Amino acid sequence: MKLISWNVNGLRAVLGKGFYESFKALDADFFCLQETKMQEGQAVLDLPGYYQYFNYAEKKGYSGTAIFTKHEPLNVTYGIGIDEHDHEGRVITLEYPDYYFITVYTPNSQDGLKRLDYRMKWEDDFLAYVKGLAAKKHVIYCGDLNVAHEEIDLKNPKTNHMNAGFTDEERAKMTNVLSSGFIDTFRYFYPDRENIYSWWSYRFHARENNSGWRIDYFIVSESLKDKLVSADIHNEVMGSDHCPVELVVDL
Repeated sequence: MKLISWNVNGLRAVLGKGFYESFKALDADFFCLQETKMQEGQAVLDLPGYYQYFNYAEKKGYSGTAIFTKHEPLNVTYGIGIDEHDHEGRVITLEYPDYYFITVYTPNSQDGLKRLDYRMKWEDDFLAYVKGLAAKKHVIYCGDLNVAHEEIDLKNPKTNHMNAGFTDEERAKMTNVLSSGFIDTFRYFYPDRENIYSWWSYRFHARENNSGWRIDYFIVSESLKDKLVSADIHNEVMGSDHCPVELVVDL
């Protein structure tokens, strides 16, 4: 089963930048998007063979997630059931007989860390949500988690220390996730691999120079460890400031 996650930084924009070609070439069973930045009806996707699920932010042109899947779920839920968090279209959960599949777009702490306190509350509440699901079935979640966990996960850790996405607080929350029965699947396969990133600033020729961050993840229950087949980051795919990330798992 091939799973793909991609922050498209505006779905309507990326549709004009080779999205359909990339979608077809990647040929995933599950294809997740973050930061769709659209409202219902603003784009209609022609994706034969896929069920389509969208969660839109109330604020126009902001946030938003989507899942396209070849496998019809038993149930679909939007958000995590906490009103404080459920107005920005950040979470979609699909339920299957043996597992839950989730896409998530984690809030950015923003310049000056204006939203760091909210981010900390989000982290605690989202982890509680996925732990609750994991008590019942395997969990797979993916998306732009807006954190580079370790120094190996970004090009310039020293100059970015305490910038949004690389604060001690955000990194500690990811450590807590990985101490709570979950696996960072890319690092499971490549614990020491360097210079592999999923996001590059549009400034300073960052992508051209591969001066990036790995902030897009597939996280799974430890109970799925023996089912993991491979992980990849498709940095050859253009169209967004992020690239797609991949997990192959034997479900």
